[in-house]
Order: sequence, then C-alpha cells, then structure tokens
Amino acid sequence: MIVGGGILFPAVVLSALLIYGLSLMPDTRRHEQAEMNISVSGEQWWWRISYATAAGEVIELANEIRLPVGKSVLFKLTSTNVIHSFWIPALGGKVDMIPGRTNQLLLEPTRTGTFQGVCAEYCGTSHSFMRFKVKVMEQQAFEEWLSRQARPAKTPTSEAALSGQQVFMTNTCVDCHTIRGTNAKGRTGPDLTHVGSRLGLAADTLSMDPESFSRWIGHTRELKPGTKMPPFAALGEEKLQALATYLSGLE
Repeated sequence: MIVGGGILFPAVVLSALLIYGLSLMPDTRRHEQAEMNISVSGEQWWWRISYATAAGEVIELANEIRLPVGKSVLFKLTSTNVIHSFWIPALGGKVDMIPGRTNQLLLEPTRTGTFQGVCAEYCGTSHSFMRFKVKVMEQQAFEEWLSRQARPAKTPTSEAALSGQQVFMTNTCVDCHTIRGTNAKGRTGPDLTHVGSRLGLAADTLSMDPESFSRWIGHTRELKPGTKMPPFAALGEEKLQALATYLSGLE
C-alpha cells in the first residue's frame, strides 16, 4: 500500500498531469494570434488599464477590464513600483508584474459573466484591497462599451453636478486625475473620465454610488491604509456630496 498508493500512483498521476500541462503551453505563448491588446500596470494599490484600438487610439481606464467572449486577448503586464501579480482565477493563471519588465499573458474567455481579479503577490499595506472585476461580454455589447469609453466626459447639467465639477477643478484633484474633455490632465491617479460607469470604486473596495464616493474622498486612508491619495474631509460635507454627485454621473 505504501509503495503502490504512496509512491507509484502519485508519480504516475502527477507525471501525466505535467505532460498534459506542458502540451498546452505552446498555444498559450502564440501571441501573434491575439485579436486584442490590453496593457495593465500594477500601482499601489490599483490597476491602470489601457486598451489599444484598431485605429491606434489608446483608451485608459482603471480597476476594471471588459472582454469580448470568444476573442483572444494579449495582456501586457508591468509595474511602476513593486512586484505585483495579475490573476483572474476563473480565466487563467497568475503572471508576475515586475518593474522595468513587460510580461505577457494570452487569454480567450469562452463564456460571458463577471469574474473577480486580484493581486496574487504581497505588494504592501493595502495589498488585500487591490482587486478588480472582469466582465466578459458579447462582441457587439463590448464594441458599444469601448466606443463609449473613447468619448470625452459628458458635461454635467444638474446644479449639484455643476457644483461638484467646480470643486474638482479648483482643488488638487486635477493634479492627479484625468477627465478627458476638461482641464484635468493629471497622470498620478486613475483616469476618471467615465468612472461612474464602472462596476466598483477604489479598486473594487466600495460599491459604485454617490455615498461611496463621498466616503472614499473624505476618508481615503481609513478605507485603504497607505494609499497615496490624501483624505479631503476638510472640504466639508456639502462639497463632498457635490463632488460625489459629479463623479458618479460620469458614465
């Protein structure tokens, strides 16, 4: 029993699994087959996502990836600070993101749905709050979504949203964030052009609603320790609510 069940059986089974796994590797490395390229940069503690369109345009998003079902996608993975690890358990294996180097991962989602992604390498204080969602969509729905993401931010119409835009533009928000179609062109933090249409807030730490925006902006370091974004509770509740109304309306 010891020799057969403890040595021979595991050796045969594990060898067979190893041979099967190695046989799959060539297909996962044929990057020329990719029908779409997406660049992902690991930050502390969020994800910078860049889509390259067929027309050569680059669309930058944050903390959310959407994919067309049945299409092969090449992820180009890097980091600007420490080692992160990109992992979508339901879709593929993990790949390290190393500063100064670009690693690649080829995936082809076969079913629609929303899946959870995480950083699988300890990267600092808020490592556990570095999550993202992946939504796999039908081809037409994906193309419509990507087309909307390429547009500049819509102009607010309500009094509260206009007030919030004024708060955003007259404070240091513009030094760190971009909102295409406005004077906000900061590169330190996430692009917020269509932030209100995303599935989660603060790297999927909070739900997407005005109340969560207000909480996040006013208490960043309580909700995500070590984050580089300072809290803006000094703005006061009225300005925080106006700012939350403006940002949540950027869809």
